[in-house]
Order: sequence, then structure tokens, then C-alpha cells
Amino acid sequence: MPTPVSDSTGPSRRALLAAGAAAAVVSSAAAVTTVTATGTAWAARREDAADDAYGTLLARAADQLTGGAFDATDPDFATALKTLDTQASAWWRQLDRSAGRAALWSDLSPAADPGNFGQSYTRLRTLATAWATPGTSLSDSTETADALLDALRFLHSAAYHPGRPESGNWWFWEIGAPRALMDTCLLLRARMPADDLAAYTATAAKFCPDPDRRTNAPSLSETGANRADKAVVVALRGLLARDAATVSLARDGLSDVRDGGRNSLFQYVTSGDGFYEDGSFVQHGSVAYTGTYGSVLLGSVGQLIALLAGSEWAVEDPKTSVLYEAVDRTFAPVLFDGLMMDAVRGRAISRERARDHNDGAVTISHILQLASGAPAAYARRWRALAKGWIHRNGNTPYLGLVGIPAVARAKAVLDDASVPATARLTGHFVFADMDRVVHRRPGWALALSLSSQRIAAYEAGNGENLHGWYTGDGMAHLYDGDDLGQFGDGFWATVDPYRLPGTTVDTRARADIGSGGGTGTYRPKNAVAGGAVLEGRYGAAAMELIADGSTLRARKAWFCLDNAVVALGAGIDASDGRTVETVVENRNLYAAGRVRRLTVDGRPQPDRQGWSARFDRARWAHLEGTGGYVFPDHPGRPGHSDRPDRAVDLGLRALREERVGAWRDINTGADTGGSATPVARRYLTLWLDHGVSPAGASYAYVLLPGASAVATAVWAAGRPVRVVANDATVQAVEARREGVFAAHFWAPGTAEGLSSSGPGTILLRRGHQGLSVAVADPGRTERTLTVELPFPVRKVVRADDTVTVTPGRRPVVTARVGGSRGRTHSAEFV
Repeated sequence: MPTPVSDSTGPSRRALLAAGAAAAVVSSAAAVTTVTATGTAWAARREDAADDAYGTLLARAADQLTGGAFDATDPDFATALKTLDTQASAWWRQLDRSAGRAALWSDLSPAADPGNFGQSYTRLRTLATAWATPGTSLSDSTETADALLDALRFLHSAAYHPGRPESGNWWFWEIGAPRALMDTCLLLRARMPADDLAAYTATAAKFCPDPDRRTNAPSLSETGANRADKAVVVALRGLLARDAATVSLARDGLSDVRDGGRNSLFQYVTSGDGFYEDGSFVQHGSVAYTGTYGSVLLGSVGQLIALLAGSEWAVEDPKTSVLYEAVDRTFAPVLFDGLMMDAVRGRAISRERARDHNDGAVTISHILQLASGAPAAYARRWRALAKGWIHRNGNTPYLGLVGIPAVARAKAVLDDASVPATARLTGHFVFADMDRVVHRRPGWALALSLSSQRIAAYEAGNGENLHGWYTGDGMAHLYDGDDLGQFGDGFWATVDPYRLPGTTVDTRARADIGSGGGTGTYRPKNAVAGGAVLEGRYGAAAMELIADGSTLRARKAWFCLDNAVVALGAGIDASDGRTVETVVENRNLYAAGRVRRLTVDGRPQPDRQGWSARFDRARWAHLEGTGGYVFPDHPGRPGHSDRPDRAVDLGLRALREERVGAWRDINTGADTGGSATPVARRYLTLWLDHGVSPAGASYAYVLLPGASAVATAVWAAGRPVRVVANDATVQAVEARREGVFAAHFWAPGTAEGLSSSGPGTILLRRGHQGLSVAVADPGRTERTLTVELPFPVRKVVRADDTVTVTPGRRPVVTARVGGSRGRTHSAEFV
């Protein structure tokens, strides 16, 4: 069962903080502040003068919220403007303005419920944004402004005020509601009576007095995205109340001045929440969350840096470079053509309204926002990255996903001929501190979701991610530049959750997880999860599988090469009397349409839905539009001459099916719950059946992304990669053309003359320029690893300071891996 954690929020709720604001823009900040206030004292006390520090920053904050001046007739803004108007108009029509109302909207009743008033404030902000935006049906409407002021008074009286104690989900009280409330006050400040504004800022002060502590649990310090969110709430409250100390409190919260920087957002952490030096980002203590919480932190901190720039409260922490470096180190490797990889989105994968393209677009918008105040060298590089991401995604175009402020930022880049569009990032990235591995080639990328006693296999809760059981058990997410809808087009609502690609699973029936209040994580007991990277281009990764609620055990490894990924499994054991499977592929073929042909060993297979087959001793398969799959002979495979085995080879299985599901099946959250409308998608599934209660079973397959059927057949016949070993001691491959030899040792051992003194991942490459080696201890159990190489070495050209080398005919490399947190240690020789 999931282990409860203290944070019961969801990034989608944070997305709501920006969603309404990002959907609109006003012609200028002055357009808001020059609206005539009737029946109030505002006109006499208006202080938004150009020479007033508060007024200047309030105007700037309004521009951040709305986008500043824009041309409503520009077609590039048309989608964002229509989206805003459509949503706001619908909520305006449904708004209950009667005297005896119990709620503002019938679906958010009673208003006193935290989830209901939290969402009510979000809707009011959207209405206020539409009111402040030229070109909408609510623009500059006196009726709308008066109704909004009345609605705010109703919520203050009936639901959210300093006299109420917190109940239910803390996030609505301390972040969600006060942020939307402060944003709405900012937009309506020209019409809002002074007493109303004082009441609302007092409410925000009660529930979010500072960024540093959890209000309902003062002993708990805020970290990561929660701290960043609260800093924004406090800053806006300080500006609206014209309180210098409060604005200082917000700025200082980013650096955690109160606690001497212990929870500063401008530092690399070594445990818990935040940015890690290897590019990882963790939230909730053990969840890989770059794509949601990490993006929220980037957006909130970037907003404050830009908001306070040039003022007496400017963010001047010299360590802000940590945030700037994170764009390249943390975010760029997990963005593929504008898509945020699902491997780093946690339970957000279950959200119908926040898919990979949505979270990717939000992150790009945050990066462009940060660029506006970053040093020139960073800004130039990020704008070029963003231009490339935006240009390459024709499947879900960026300008159709974001609001007017983000459109304005993007247009400035897209229309600037001096900004080049950066090509796709390539390379191999090991995020050891969050158990993620990303391998990127020019046309495709593969992301591995691993887990261990350090990093959760999944997070679920508050009705979210109900079927996330196997998402961290080695799921392999294959991204193709010509197939960008793979995971964003109904995948999570319809995929068989027992057959996620890359996983080895016990086929037992599972109950929903995370259906109750609060969130929880599941961390398995294995130590090994991670790998090594060689020359920034090649990689090897491994994970010991200790299954949840099952006796299933397996040792899994992946070897990432130029045009192929070799997946090996060994020591597959279970004794529960159930079938165990390894899933090679489960490809979304979308709704009814063009059929993608499956070919096995040169023979086309039927394309009808419901077809299935077993292929004994299959050598290769090819799926049109995706690539090839090769099933090489390997030590441990039944019939292989190197070793007899007790495993039973039941062959490759294939299935075409149309699956029908609903987003509601996997997410029933109060503010993120999906639709119950049936969604149908077609799938092609390939898997290896290890039989019932296997003992010592193994597998080997090769992914050839983007390869044609002919190229796959040639690869299978030519065998350019040889499986050298595949057992419970060592798994190893040799890629002769690339000169690469890679192995993961589970214990001291030898493979083809390469020996290791203990568990670890080792890669070698011989080329015309010499020999390079990379070593890592992804299990973090060793102090040193001693590796004996099978090639002679005359001298050392370069070595990390943790590596010592004894040259000779049988050279010895010793890496001090202890305390290195699973990172790679490398050296080069001749």
C-alpha cells in the first residue's frame, strides 16, 4: 500500500493558479487602473502612479497576469482569446447571483467546502481576466465587475475568512485560494473598495503568512514548489497592502533567509525536495517531478525575479544561477518537441486536462518568462531552444495550448529572425537522484522510469493515478518525432495498465490505489536503479525488480546505443502460481483510421481488431510507423548452446485490440477528475510470456526506433550487437561497429575478459583515438569498484579525480564510487 506523505496537493492545482491568468491579456496595465470606480473611495486613494514603487510593481504584476498590450485582431492570438472567452462566458452564464445562494456555481456547492471555494476563486479569476481583456464578451463590463465584487464578498462571508479553521486539503487554504484571490484583487483593484481589499489581504495573511512554514503544521518547513507558490502569494499580498516588510518576506523566502538557507530554492539538494546537481528534481521527498512541481517552481520563481527586478526588493541571491542552470540541466533533457516526458510527471499522467503537451507548453512558457530577466547568454540559448520545440510540434501547436501572455512571449521569439531554432537535443542522461534515464537520438528518445528504496515507483492519492501500479517498474517511454501524440492522445485512459512497455509483471488483479484523501507513494526495497553514461552518448542502466505484493523478482538492464536499445532480463523468479510477462511494446495506434502493419519474420500479420498470435522462436518484428524489434539468441535462452536453463520459452505474443476506457477510471480528483465519456483507442501489444511461476527465466530484445522492415531484417541477420551475458551475475552486450562493450554486474564477475570487483555498471569504447571507460554504482552499496580491462593501456589521457588507473597489458581501473550518489566516473586512455 502507498506510504502516506505530508503533502496532499497536486501540481494540477498549481496549474490552476496560472491557467486563468494565462488565458487573457489587457491592452495595458493602465487600461485596468483607469476604469472609473463607482461608490468606492478608490479614486481618492489610487496610487498606481509611475513614480510610485508599489504602483509600478502592481502594474507589472497585472501585465504578468494578462500579458500587457496586444493586438486583438492578430490571428496568432485568436485561439487564446477564444478559449478565454468561451470558458469565461460559460462560467458567467452559470454564476448564481441570487440573494439566497449557497454557492456561486451549482457544481461547487456547498461553497464552504475547501475544494469548492478553492475552485470558485479560480473561476472568478478567469472571469476577472476576461473582463480585463479587450475582445471578449465580458470586456470592461460594469455588470461583470460588480458581480465579481459581490461574489468575492459572498465567498469571504460564507467560506474563506480568518475566522475559519483549516479542514480537508491544506493546499486549498494556503496556496490555491489565496493565490487566485490575490490575482483577482490585482485585476479588480481599480474598482475594489478599500475595506474589501483589506479584508481579503487579511485572509491571505491568516492562511499564508509567509513562504517558510506550513500554516496548519508550523513545525513543517515548506520546500520546492510549495515554497515558491507561497512566495508569490505573499509578494502579491504585500504589494496590494503596500507593506514593504511583507514583500521582503516573499523575496527572502526564495532564499530561506529565515532558516539560514536550509530550504533555499537556489541550491542543489542532496536529499528531499528540490534541484539536484545531476539534473534531477524531486518533490514529496521521493517522486521524480520535473515536469509538474519542478515546472511550477520554475514559473513561480521566474515570475518573482521578473516582478521585483529593479526595485528595492529585487532578487539578488548570487546563487540564482542554480535556477538558470536547471533549464539546460533539468528541463531540456525531458522536453521532446514540446512534450514533457511522462516519466517525470508523477500522478499528473492521469489528468485529462494536463497531458504531456499541456505540461510541456507550460514549461516552455516559464522558460521564456525566465529569459526576460536572465543574463544574456542564458536567454539567447533558451529562446533558441524554445523556438525549436515550438516549430517541431505540429501535432499540438504551442500557440493553441497557451494563454495570451505566453503567446506574446512566443511571438517575440518566433518573429525574430536572429533567433535560430535549436535542433533536437541528443545524448544520454542519467538522473541518478530520481531514478530516471533518458536516451536521445536525432529522431527519437527513450525515457526509462525506474524506482528503488530511494525513489517511489508511483505516487497516487486524492483520487489521482488510480492505476499507476507499474509506471515506475522499468516502463520504457519511446518518443518518435513523427508520432508525437503517442502518450498524449488518450493513452493513459485506455492503455492496459498491466502491460506497460518495458515492464516485467505478475498478472495478478490489482485494486485501485489513491482513491482516498491525501497522497501516498510506494517505494520498493531494491537498491539498484540507475546506470552510467559514456562520452555523453552511450549508456547502460539497470534495475532490480522486487515486485509489490508478489514474489516476483527480476534483474533488468538496458543498453543504449546509436540506433538501438538492447533490453535484457534475467533471474526472473516467482512462486505465486500466476503468469509473469515482459512487455516489449504496447503502442497506441489511435482511434479508427489507417492501419499500421505488423510484420513478423518477414510475414505480414492480420490487421483485424481482436487478432492475437504466438510466435515460437521469432527473430524479429516490425511495426509500421514505429520501428523494429529483434529477439536475439542469448545466454540463458532455452536451446542456447552456452547454457541449459530451467526457463520455459513460450515465445513472443502479439495482440491487436481496441480498448475503451474513460479518464474518470484513473482520476476522480475533486478538481482534476476526468470525464466519464468513453474513449476508444487501438493498440498493438507485444510481450514475452514467461509462464506460471517461472524459475530462472530470462529475455532479450532490441528496440530499433524508426527502422524500416528491411533494415530490421538486415539487423537481425547481421547481429551487429551481441548479447555476451545474461544471467543473475552479469548482463552484457558488445556493439562491434561502435566499439562499445557494456555490462552491468550484479555481483563480482567477469564477462569477455572484463571483470568487476563488485556490483556496478561499466561501459568501454575503443576507437581510433584510444579507449574510454565509464563506471557507476547505481545500487550505492560499494566504496570502490576495481575493474580489470581486457585491453592494454599505455598511458592515461584524462581521468576524473575519483579514478585511478594502473596501465599495462591488463590495466586496472579503480573508481571511488562511495558517496557519489550513483554518478558516473570516467577516464580516457591510449
